[in-house]
Amino acid sequence: MVTLNRGFTRFNHQRNSQMAVKSSSSLPLAKTLLEVMKSLDGVSTEIVDRSKTIFFPGDPAERVYLIRRGAVRLSRVYETGEEITVALLRENSLFGVLSLLTGNRSDRFYHAIAFTRVELVAAPATSVRNAIEQDASVGLLLLQGLSSRVLQTETMIETLTHRDMSSRLASFLLVLCRDFGVPGEQGVTIDLRLSHQAIAEAIGSTRVTITRLLGELKSSSLLAIDRKKITIFDPVALAKRFN
Repeated sequence: MVTLNRGFTRFNHQRNSQMAVKSSSSLPLAKTLLEVMKSLDGVSTEIVDRSKTIFFPGDPAERVYLIRRGAVRLSRVYETGEEITVALLRENSLFGVLSLLTGNRSDRFYHAIAFTRVELVAAPATSVRNAIEQDASVGLLLLQGLSSRVLQTETMIETLTHRDMSSRLASFLLVLCRDFGVPGEQGVTIDLRLSHQAIAEAIGSTRVTITRLLGELKSSSLLAIDRKKITIFDPVALAKRFN
């Protein structure tokens, strides 16, 4: 069983380490990943409403996406019909990169859904490959974006290893605190409007179960919910509760 308290501390350590690597890198930072994406041939900006599909498994992998605002859920759909979340991606995260890895036409492997209303910058995979071939620094920027995606996937996998749904929910809330949390006087507010159904779908539960578990956490004075925004009063205390 993954220890939630240690996990929360470790996530902060990894995040700080990544920031240190970026600041000390010799990579020319004249351009951001967003600027690079927006400069590519065939680029477009897309707005996708909450719960709408961005692409389905089996769709042609022809475009690469960068999240400018909002959050995207990537999930894997199995033959049994079960759908498991593999990553919850935040702003400045890359996804849809399968065609870059294979070097030829491929089909999508994941189901990409707008977890919130999202603004995406999308560019043809061919344009991205051409930019990498012309400028190695573009490839390094993309690699940094992908390394963040790998960490988010590993985090979600750890979250879903908890068999007990209370522990799974607590772990998921701590992940949201890390990636979308805004510190305030009362604690850390997750800067997403989350319905109970959206949380249930993300961690493989039901809306009824999530409603009950969140009610128990509220009764224990571990969190508050105001207009679908969750505030964790003390993330460390929440982690210890399910240690």
